[in-house]
Amino acid sequence: MTAYRYDGTFAGFLTCVWDALERKIEPVEFLRFDDEASLWEAREMSTDEGRAKRLYAALARRVSPTFQKLIARGFLTCLPQKELALLELIRRGLREGDRVRQDLSDPVVARVNLALTKMWTEWDHLKGFVRFSDLDGILAGEIEPKNRVLPLLAPHFAARYSGERLALYDRTYHEIFLSDQGRWNILPAEDFRMGPAGTEERAFRAMWRKYFQTIAIEGRINPKCQSTHMPKRYRHVMTEFLTDEEMETGLPGQTARALEERPTAQTPDCGA
Repeated sequence: MTAYRYDGTFAGFLTCVWDALERKIEPVEFLRFDDEASLWEAREMSTDEGRAKRLYAALARRVSPTFQKLIARGFLTCLPQKELALLELIRRGLREGDRVRQDLSDPVVARVNLALTKMWTEWDHLKGFVRFSDLDGILAGEIEPKNRVLPLLAPHFAARYSGERLALYDRTYHEIFLSDQGRWNILPAEDFRMGPAGTEERAFRAMWRKYFQTIAIEGRINPKCQSTHMPKRYRHVMTEFLTDEEMETGLPGQTARALEERPTAQTPDCGA
C-alpha cells in the first residue's frame, strides 16, 4: 500500500499521476508535505514541471479538451481525497476516451460533478459577496471559501476593476490575488491584515452598515429567507456584519457562529 506525498500543487499532483501510471501503482491516499505521518508507506514526489505539462497536454489530445478542463477544475474543489477520484478518471480517460466523462451513472464521475457544481455555486456567490475596502488607493478584501475559487475569481475581478489596484486574500488556502490595472497574479501568503482604514473609508463602511440595517421592514423580517439570499457562512468576511476593528485585525473563521446569532436586517423583496 502506497501513499503519495507532494507539495499540493496541480503540477505536483500530475507528477504523482505520471509516476503512478508509469509504475502501475494504486495509491491509497495523497498527502501534502506538511501533513501528519501516514500508516502507509509514503512515496515523496518532487514536482516535475516538464512531466506535468506533457501529461496535461495528453489529456486534451488523447481524451478531450473538456476532459482536461474537468480534471483541472476538479483539483480546485474541496472533495475529500479528490486526487484519488481524479487519478481514477485519468486512468480510464486515457484508456477509454471521452465517454468516461459522459457516463453520469458512474459513482466517481458523479462525485466529481457534484463537487464541481458546489464549487461553481460558491464562485457565483462570492462574485457578489466579496467586500473591498479602499486602503490608500488599493481595494482590499478577504474570503474564506471551502473550495479554492480564488483562481476562478481572479480574472473576473481583474476585468471588472481593470482600472484599479486590488488585493484579495484567501484565508482558507493562504494565497493572495494581486491586480494592478488588469495585470494580475496569485501568490502564496501565510497571513494578511487589512490594517487601519482612513476616515473616508470608515465613513463609507458606516453608511453601508446603516443602509443594510434600515432597509428592513420590521413586520416582514424573515431570517430564513435572508439566509437564502445572504448565506451565513459568508457573513464573517462581509462589511455589513463586522466592526472596523474586526475587519482590520482579521476575524478568525471560528467566530462566524457568533455572527450568525446577531440580529440582521431583511433583504429587500424577500417576502413574508
